[in-house]
Amino acid sequence: MGFFYSQLFVRLPYPSGSYVGKTVIITGSNVGLGKEAARHFVRMGASKMILAVRSLDKGTAAKHDIESTTSCAKDLIQVWKLDMASYASVQKFSARVEAELDRVDIFIANAGIAPGKYATAEDNESSITVNVVSTLLLAALMLPKLKATAARFGTRPTFTIVSSDVHGHTTLPQKSAPEGKLLATINDKITAEKHWDEQYPISKLLEVFAVRSIAEKYGPSKYPVTINAVNPGLCHSELGRDFPTVGFWLIKLILARSTEVGSRTLVQAASEGVKSHGQYMSDCAIGTPAPFVTSKEGKQAQGRVWDELVKKLETIKPGVTSNFK
Repeated sequence: MGFFYSQLFVRLPYPSGSYVGKTVIITGSNVGLGKEAARHFVRMGASKMILAVRSLDKGTAAKHDIESTTSCAKDLIQVWKLDMASYASVQKFSARVEAELDRVDIFIANAGIAPGKYATAEDNESSITVNVVSTLLLAALMLPKLKATAARFGTRPTFTIVSSDVHGHTTLPQKSAPEGKLLATINDKITAEKHWDEQYPISKLLEVFAVRSIAEKYGPSKYPVTINAVNPGLCHSELGRDFPTVGFWLIKLILARSTEVGSRTLVQAASEGVKSHGQYMSDCAIGTPAPFVTSKEGKQAQGRVWDELVKKLETIKPGVTSNFK
């Protein structure tokens, strides 16, 4: 019932405030929630907006659309290439951020996929690569710039991962996998297809686990960057386009928030500050993750997931996880 109440009755606050002087990066911002969140930040005075997108043409179209509705300066919005299905692209993008930007105040990791069938990207099932591994790789690579921004400008930057309440639609059926083999079992084609309805929720659950793990190891009092996760609710967007069932589209027609309304949750999470470090944000407020997350089994699974993610990230780029410290 909480889902229906949230979708039908909760009124999300319209973003306000000043972001003058701030540099904002949003992945997957050529359409949907990312694009609308970018529009809000530009409207509120952000001094530099980076649209990090897979298609430069679509990104440029989004840039022109935002410019036309906000009348911002023509050089304020930049479109940068980023393909979250490629570890090399993530590293190239991060190197460009380090080289070309003097600060990063807000980073919203919004790019994600909900594929309709099993496929691989890099060394995982594609949603695990895009939604989890590349997102955590990106977080690790961005942290030096975020920490430097905090030290130089006396601010507290935020790295927000766009998750989902569907993380509660699974209790991770692979949790009984042998030690050190949890991610491998999640990525296994036969296992994934057996539990395919849970594969996208599993990717969102792993995001929540990762955010909580970082905050548990590096608490807010001595950590200069806020890292959180946000649930935008069910929204009209291109996510889920690979699920062309009548039931799914009927539910969206009746219950889904507009893309603009959903984007308000991203803006709020990225602006919430220190109290949201490690938290799961929902309905523009600090929320409560699914019961499995805080259960004994969930906490055990979280520890295993984090340990295996660290090993995987170190395989991709040795030394990168030291950036979390």
